[in-house]
Amino acid sequence: MSKPSLSEIPEFYQKYVQAVQYDELIPALINSGNEMVELMKSVSEASGDYKYGPDKWTIKEVLSHIIDAERVFAYRALRFSRNDKTDLPGFDEQLWAPESNASNRKIYKIIEEYNNLRASTVDLFGSFSDEMLKRTGTANGSSMSVYAIGFVIVGHETHHRRILNERYFS
Repeated sequence: MSKPSLSEIPEFYQKYVQAVQYDELIPALINSGNEMVELMKSVSEASGDYKYGPDKWTIKEVLSHIIDAERVFAYRALRFSRNDKTDLPGFDEQLWAPESNASNRKIYKIIEEYNNLRASTVDLFGSFSDEMLKRTGTANGSSMSVYAIGFVIVGHETHHRRILNERYFS
């Protein structure tokens, strides 16, 4: 299957899917994950608590947010793939980020966690049949296919990687 069209994606997530440079999901997950890990390897422990503005997240909090969001999206994909029609709630990343304990963690451990999670996400999406990838469900009031969720995961991470490059590392 190729990259989903924007008409298949809830409006809020369209900017993420537009950011994805790959047409196939598994290579997209692998390649974007590798790009994030390479970027993060250049972050020193001392700069992990840097933020570019008073109400902005630190680098560690951005990474923790990416991890949290990927876990939520992967959980949604799992539920939908199993034909679970329960409407799932949303989550408030603004409330979650300060509770992530990021400032008390080492940057290399956050990167390791991200890398492990991405490998698990690749395995999860690789386990889905074409039928499962086409299944849909509702989360936070929006309907989306399992396949589209995979591209949202990649696009969300890509979006934040760009922000890191433009606002934290420029």
